[in-house]
Amino acid sequence: MPPLLQYFIRLPSAGLLFIQLLGVLLYPLMEDTQIGPALLGAFGIVVLGAALRMVRRSAAVTWIALVLAAAILVLMLANTLASAWEIKLSLALLESAFYFYAAGSLIFYMLEDQRATTDELFAAGATFTLLAWAFAYLFMACQLVAPDSFVGQVNPGAPRSWMDLLFLSFTTLSGVGVGDILPLKPFSRALVMLEEFAGVMYFTLVVSRLIGLTILGARR
Repeated sequence: MPPLLQYFIRLPSAGLLFIQLLGVLLYPLMEDTQIGPALLGAFGIVVLGAALRMVRRSAAVTWIALVLAAAILVLMLANTLASAWEIKLSLALLESAFYFYAAGSLIFYMLEDQRATTDELFAAGATFTLLAWAFAYLFMACQLVAPDSFVGQVNPGAPRSWMDLLFLSFTTLSGVGVGDILPLKPFSRALVMLEEFAGVMYFTLVVSRLIGLTILGARR
């Protein structure tokens, strides 16, 4: 077995974080190709599986995650066979719910221990990406319900792509601003404000606690 695979098996949070960050690099290459939707769907299943494995390791109620994951897979197949507005909206909402649930499970996993392990430090990064994905899917659902909710400098009249919405989610959650993608309608602005609040609370309550436990462990 390759050493890198052994490392990811031993530290599943690192594996999930690696897959998510790899997706950030691969999505631009897949979006504009003819088989892009199929590739995005296949990669989404990989991310889904990695996140589901992390949920099952935590103390969360596993059956909720399993039900959400099964419903997502069914809708992915339905969206491939018949791309309808209702299916796209349901899929975006379900994927957002799953990633929020996975992020909450990882936060619970990090908070239940009184010492910071290496896996928990990777879990902090993986939770950030899960939250970014969750809000990006919420933005996509918002755009489906209310077109022109988000505008960008490039093709301002066109719907924002998945990469555009993920970029907006990352910049908003990290607190560095919204970049060149702006929310125009009241509900889209409300979602952005909620993500800004979530990002501040995540860094204040979760990441700072892990840093404190790491420093305390080093002193001991």
